[in-house]
Parts: sequence; C-alpha cells; structure tokens
Amino acid sequence: MAKVKKGWFCTSCGNESAKWLGRCPACGEWNTLQEEIISKDTGGGGARGMSFLSERSQKPQLLSEISYSDEHRISLGNDELDRILGGGLVPGSMVLIGGEPGIGKSTLALQIPLHCPDLVTLYVSGEESARQIKLRAQRLGGIHDNCYILCETLLENILERANEARPQLIIIDSIQTIYSQVVESSPGSVTQVRESAAALLKFAKETNTPIIVIGHITKDGMIAGPKILEHIVDVVLQFEGDTRHSYRILRSIKNRFGSTAELAIFEMINTGLREVSNPSEMLIPMHKENLSGIAVAAMLDGSRPFLIETQALVSTAAYGTPQRSATGFDVRRMNMLLAVLEKRAGFHLSAKDVFLNMAGGLKVSDPACDMAVVCAILSSNFDVAISQRICFAAEVGLSGEIRPVAQVERRIAEAQKLGFEKIYISTFGKPSTAASAKALKSHSIEVITVQDIPELVRKLFK
Repeated sequence: MAKVKKGWFCTSCGNESAKWLGRCPACGEWNTLQEEIISKDTGGGGARGMSFLSERSQKPQLLSEISYSDEHRISLGNDELDRILGGGLVPGSMVLIGGEPGIGKSTLALQIPLHCPDLVTLYVSGEESARQIKLRAQRLGGIHDNCYILCETLLENILERANEARPQLIIIDSIQTIYSQVVESSPGSVTQVRESAAALLKFAKETNTPIIVIGHITKDGMIAGPKILEHIVDVVLQFEGDTRHSYRILRSIKNRFGSTAELAIFEMINTGLREVSNPSEMLIPMHKENLSGIAVAAMLDGSRPFLIETQALVSTAAYGTPQRSATGFDVRRMNMLLAVLEKRAGFHLSAKDVFLNMAGGLKVSDPACDMAVVCAILSSNFDVAISQRICFAAEVGLSGEIRPVAQVERRIAEAQKLGFEKIYISTFGKPSTAASAKALKSHSIEVITVQDIPELVRKLFK
C-alpha cells in the first residue's frame, strides 16, 4: 500500500506545519491551518513522471568566468507593458499577473498574442472553453495562426504539449486551476499552487521559454496561494482600479530585470485594454470654469509624474453627525488634514460633511496630493473656484507647515507641458543640485512657494 504523506498548511500565507495549530506561527492568523495530502510514495516519484525535463546537475562556476551579454528581450506589442517589464519580456522568465475578478487580466493576456502575430504562443486556459476564447479574440480585434489554444488543467499534460510545440511564449490562465497528479489535493490549494508554479518555473529555465501566469487575489488584495509563489517568479505585476470605472493601473511589485518604480495605465474599451500614453490629459479638469471644490495635484507614482483632479464637497451636516467619505484617497489621512485645518488654521469644519473624490477612479498614495486636497476642501467651503491653470505639489504636516516632496522638478515640467500657468510648492523644497536649480528657473510656469496653510490661503484666495 502506498505511503501517504500529509501536512498542515496555512491558507493565508502557505506556511507548513507538522501538526494542527490554532494560530499560524508565521502570519499570526487564527484557524487557517488545513490538512492536505502532500504526496503518495508510489515508487515512481513526481519528478520522474516528467521525463522531458532534464535532471542533470550544474557544476559551480567562478563569477569571473561566466560569460555575459545584453539580454535579448521580446517585445509584446504593447509599449506600456514593455516599459513596465523593463524593455520587454526576458526569455526564460516567469511573470505573475494578479488582480480582482473582471479587472482585465485575461483580456491583457489574450491581447499579447493578438498584437504579436510573429510570436508563437501557447495559451493555456483552465477557466474558459476554446469557443469562449475565440469569441473574445474576435471582440478584441484579431485572430492569428501562431496562437495555440489549450484548454487543460492537468500540469503533466500541459508540460508535455508545451514540450512538443516548443512555443516562444506560454500563458497560463490561471495558476489556481492547474493541478498535478503528484500532489493529492484539490486545484487551488496551497500545495498544488506551489508545486505547479515550481514545475512551470523549472520548464521555463530549462527550455528558455518565458511564461506569463495569471493569479487570483484574496479579499485583502494579496495574491492567492502561498507566499512562495511571489518569491519564485521573476516579475510580479498587479492590476489596480475600480471595475466600475474605465481606467486600470498595472503596477510593478517585483522585477528582477528592471525597476519596480513603474506603472502603466490602461483604459478598458469595447475592443479591450487601450494604452494611455499620457494619463495627465485624461485626469485633469473636464468641466467649465468657476466651479468650486476642484484642485489639481501634481503627483508622482513610481517614477512617472502625472496630474490628477481632486474633487471635494463640503456641506452642512444634515443628520447631526458629520460624514467623512473619500474615494481613491485614504480617509484617515483626509481626517488628519481636516484636523490640521481645524486646529492650526482655524477653519471650523467639525460640523460639516466632507466628501472627497480622485478623478478617474484611481487610488493615490503620494503625500504630494495633500495640498491639493486641502485647497479643494477650502474652495468648496468658501464656494470660491480655483483656476484650472493652477496645480499643487506639497505635503501638509501636523503643525500646518507645507513640506517639500521628492522630484519637484519633474512635477513642474509635467505641469508646464500641459499648459499650467502656476504651481504651488513648499518654501523648503530646495533643488537637489545646481543643474536642477537652473532648470527650475528656466521653466515658463510661475512657481509659487508657501510656508504654511495660512500663507497658502492668503496667496490663493486673496
């Protein structure tokens, strides 16, 4: 009789334990350990079942003796995706794309072979039928002969077909639907996800074939499955955004071949995801002049500057208890800014409802948006409009001071490129180098410096 090996795995972080515990020792979550069958000792071994994968050992090499040349990168026919990957897809790499249901993961993955007709691609789907994929491909605008569709969930069959076809790119949709016969547990379990990802990584490295893997996320916004899944892959990209809005942000969480300070913005339209090469033009005001409660922030997400419209509405509390609501902005930080305005600047907002919204359904975390949030709130409170040709880039401290932000020169250059006439920054935001100071003076946009909120109010609402 085959010997069964079992273990206890945390469904939150994937930590393995020899026995059941009420609390996971790794992540501290309660009642998350579940018993799973790891493997059965059948005498054959799981690795020997995949005979096409080599088992030869590698000899150690001196670092000085390893030959190196610039890595050839594969273009995916999408400038934004190529840029966030660091210039294209590296052969033999493994890319993980995560995001909420309906955010556009499968659409982006299918657009890659449709936009690259010369790239032989094997698209493996464990969630849709071949007919569904073809209908979606027709809607996205193209069907090419170099894209092979395989509707399969058994890992051994997928690797066998991939070894026969020898594609230039493999897309797995999704990793949670793949299972291996070696592991006696259901698809999507911690063990299955870990073993399937390890086998795919082994295939990618040995055949020099890049693999793009789509992964689900949990209700907390984390990649579902064991944490080791994010460790073994080379690149982790995550889709962000509200499915009720058209804009999507693809953010680089991990990248062994490029910078993680990158993001790409897409717009979901009828024919799929469209690249937004200049997001500032789509996130700045789209309404008539003389509308109060509107301010534009010159923010920086990663290494990409763009301008976004901040909308605020301040009204008298109708139900006794004031309401505080923020969309796309941290509501706790908004409450902090309201407390600063109350304590340091003397504006009585404690008895008023305050609603805040960031245009486009985007979520922002740059502290440089603080000044724009404050100005939008004050503009709505005074019912005085701020000119659409003015933008703001500074952080607000607890004592009411206006604090500087990083890379202010790039924010000013972006505002000038879009035709803004004035930008408010901190008095303490001195240029880092002499060249930056010279570039700052050469801008045609008027740079106004302020020290604290009272000075900001005097200069802006005079």
